Amino acid sequence: MNISILGAGNIAGTMATTLQPLKDVVCYAVAARDPVRAQVFADKYGFAKAYGSYKDMLEDPEVQLVYIATPHSHHYEHIKMCLNHGKHVLCEKAFTANARQAEEVLRLAESKGLLLTEAMWIRYMPMAKKILEVVNSGMIGNPTSLSANLGYPLEHVERLTKLSLCGGALLDLGVYVLNFASMIFGNDIESMAANCVKYPRSGVDAQETIMLTYRDGRMASLYATMLAQTDRRGFIHGTNGYIEIENINNFESIKVYNLERRVIAEYAAPMQVTGYEYEVMSAMKAIKEGAIECPEMPHVETLFMMQLMDNIRAAWGIKFPYEVERIEDDPEEDPVVTARKAAEAKRAEEARKAAEEAMKKTEEAKKRAEDKRAEEAAAKEEAAKVLDEATDPDDFEDEPVKVIEKEPEEKTEEKPEEKTEENP
Repeated sequence: MNISILGAGNIAGTMATTLQPLKDVVCYAVAARDPVRAQVFADKYGFAKAYGSYKDMLEDPEVQLVYIATPHSHHYEHIKMCLNHGKHVLCEKAFTANARQAEEVLRLAESKGLLLTEAMWIRYMPMAKKILEVVNSGMIGNPTSLSANLGYPLEHVERLTKLSLCGGALLDLGVYVLNFASMIFGNDIESMAANCVKYPRSGVDAQETIMLTYRDGRMASLYATMLAQTDRRGFIHGTNGYIEIENINNFESIKVYNLERRVIAEYAAPMQVTGYEYEVMSAMKAIKEGAIECPEMPHVETLFMMQLMDNIRAAWGIKFPYEVERIEDDPEEDPVVTARKAAEAKRAEEARKAAEEAMKKTEEAKKRAEDKRAEEAAAKEEAAKVLDEATDPDDFEDEPVKVIEKEPEEKTEEKPEEKTEENP
């Protein structure tokens, strides 16, 4: 499959490194606003073509899948460009600036029958499935809470400190801790409390704590910062122990502890190229199957995450200069409401089917019991009938006694003994 990269920054380089050894992947083209930069990138990573214009690359009929590696402030515009040129899209996180933009481009992809998926790489990793497997194994009993943190000293990165570039810790780092919580506990959130410290020079969120409370009573305590280095660990706490995940930004290992805080199980991440390969392979598979989303990060999850971050920013009073407000008086326009209704409808349908199946089994059991009782009654009636027939004297007739006459035995004459010298 011919894969091209839109943007030639650092993250584009990581993706280029990832693509080189992958099977069935052709490093086809790269586009940057500067043609010299695009050519240097192409030469370094072995891409066949270099374009000094995004539009020129997208007009190339050989381009099949485009990886968008520009700042998330530009994702909305670049996703639309790709889709309108008939290209499948794998877009870096954060997917867009807000939920309204995400909803619009997802609808556009659906109308064109093109794949559009968010490159939230931890969702695609094999360790993501392993974490859920360990959580559901019962080793830590009933999981009741989780915590996660992610932070790097990134004040020097311009795009993170500018509101015009959708800067701040939330869309760049907080998105990871929120996705971690969603992967483990789902999205049935009852309430949320979030606080942040704003960057003094621009007003973007510099560090934040987010507390999520779920309808089933579980809780998630999350922290993200662009001001300092953190240990990047995630913990899932249960009634019989806890799980420690090393590096929620690129899962490295899982350790399971019992109530005595002793390690009872440990799992290491498999060898990988960079970790980006899993999202690429999933996108390629989806395209070959004619799908417009990847199962690891379906559209409903992307929408939910974007709306959740919109709500968090609204609580902090942070708005990007150009973002469009969502329609408040139409709850159907709220992706969170839509996602929650879909989840509730699914649960209701599953409950209905389970009830029908239980009723069917009950009716079958009743029928079997009735049939058995009927068989037993018929057997008793037949036994009683046979017994009555065997003891009724009127049913017996006297039979004549047959006398068998014995034939007379034949008599033989005895001869007199002859006299001998021994017998005078």
